[in-house]
Amino acid sequence: MVIDRGLASLPDRLPATHRAWIEVNLSAIRRNLLAIRRLLTPSTLLMSVVKADGYGHGAEAVARTALSAGASWLAVATLEEGIQLRRAEIEAPVLLFCPAISKEEVEAIALHRLQPTVCNLDQARRFSEAGLPGMRLHLKVDTGMSRLGAPAHEVRDLLGALGELSNVIIAGLYSHLATADAPDPMMARQQLRQFAELVETLNARQVRPPLVHLANSAATLGDPGTHFDLVRVGLAQYGFYPAPHLRSVVPLQPALAVKARIVFVKAVPTGTGISYGHTFRTRRPTRLATVAIGYADGVPRALSNRIDLLVRGRRVPQVGTITMDQCLIDVTDVPETIEGDITTLLGQDGPQSIYADEWAGAMGTIPYEILSAFSRRLPRIYRQD
Repeated sequence: MVIDRGLASLPDRLPATHRAWIEVNLSAIRRNLLAIRRLLTPSTLLMSVVKADGYGHGAEAVARTALSAGASWLAVATLEEGIQLRRAEIEAPVLLFCPAISKEEVEAIALHRLQPTVCNLDQARRFSEAGLPGMRLHLKVDTGMSRLGAPAHEVRDLLGALGELSNVIIAGLYSHLATADAPDPMMARQQLRQFAELVETLNARQVRPPLVHLANSAATLGDPGTHFDLVRVGLAQYGFYPAPHLRSVVPLQPALAVKARIVFVKAVPTGTGISYGHTFRTRRPTRLATVAIGYADGVPRALSNRIDLLVRGRRVPQVGTITMDQCLIDVTDVPETIEGDITTLLGQDGPQSIYADEWAGAMGTIPYEILSAFSRRLPRIYRQD
């Protein structure tokens, strides 16, 4: 077991002082990636997306695990995330999704050997004019996401202009699918067709960049035609399916568990108002347990009265408004519950399990939002099977 306190990682046992924490099963991430790898041709590279602190799992630990499982690239959203990987002595190539807009960013990207995204000639010129030879850039194409990227019809001429710049190399060309997780593939296929036609044109003119990529997790699982030279795998490596219709493609195991201790147990009569606003009143004589975790840790307040926790292998309802540092559960049906017991908010306890997609369904959102919201004040504890 390794405990990441945010400042350092060191072998240890679970300290009794931990009130709440996240456990990450690195073996599950490894198995997920090996299963995904089997969907790819031998020549297709795999990029592990570790932005947002590895979707809450811990970027450094996930990156090392992914690289050992066959990933050859990493991807982050921000300059700071890329620097964190380099300071952890991770040397794999790192794609930076967000373009640089200042001289200081350009210099930091070059210093830390990151490979940035550019969307137009001006962004590429910043790297050329910095006078730092050998900067490897990835040109993003907008095929329908409408967020970042050059219009597809401008790319051929844009690559010609980029080729005239000194000090830079166009190492990659990529786009992003807006609806790859939708059951109706029509829009994704339109984007794929537009991107594939562009790549074919560039091939014919012998100006195709060395690395062409399009697929996110959903496309990686659902459409081999999107794989090109590389696939970018985010949510799937953490054990979640981007859409229900993809569940049969490959077995995935969620890697993250959230646990917290019970710090107080008491009995209250029928009709007792619970927590802020008395959003719940007991309907029977009730044993309440206070759990030392709340919305400042990443348990959404919007889930108040809408989720279960696991106690001694059984589901119990969360009751009342979730507060900043604590929440309440009804443990009447688990009478042996005592102070110090460990509750599982996400993960498995005996025959029962609760995962981020269940919370996401209750909130009307997606697992990405749930996973990436967990606070750094929750220590990450890493386990291997």
